[in-house]
Amino acid sequence: MEAGDIMAEQLQAGMTFDKTIMVTEELAAKHLAGEGVAVFSTPELVRFIEICALEGVRLFLKTGQDTVGMRVDVRHLAATPVGMRVSATCTLVEVDRRRLAFTFEVHDELDKIGEGTHERFIIDRDKQQQRLQEKLARWKATA
Repeated sequence: MEAGDIMAEQLQAGMTFDKTIMVTEELAAKHLAGEGVAVFSTPELVRFIEICALEGVRLFLKTGQDTVGMRVDVRHLAATPVGMRVSATCTLVEVDRRRLAFTFEVHDELDKIGEGTHERFIIDRDKQQQRLQEKLARWKATA
C-alpha cells in the first residue's frame, strides 16, 4: 500500500460494517408486486451491499477520495416481503493497495437472504473526474 493512499493503519482485513434498512415498495421487485407479494429485489440487494461497504470504509479515506464498486458476486437465497427489515454485514477480507475485498451476508428478520463477495476500488475524485471528462471529449469527437 502506498503511503498516503489511505489511512492504512486503520483500514484492515477483519473489519466489519453493518447496515439495516426497511424493505419498502420502492425496493420491491415491481414485476412481482401486481398479483403476488412484493419482495426485496435482487438489484436493490446488490445496491444495499454496495452502500454498506461504501459507508463503512468512507470514514477511513482521505479527503477527496471515494470508492467505486468493481465486482459483486451475490446469491439471493430467500425472498423478503415489504415491511420486513434487512441487515447486511460486510467484512473486509483483503486490502491490496487500493483494492478492497469484502464478504457479506444479508439477513431479514427470519432468514439469511443473501451472501457473496464484493470488491471496491479507492479513487481520487479529481483524477476520476478528469478521466471522465477526457472520455466524454473523445466520445463527442467521434459523434
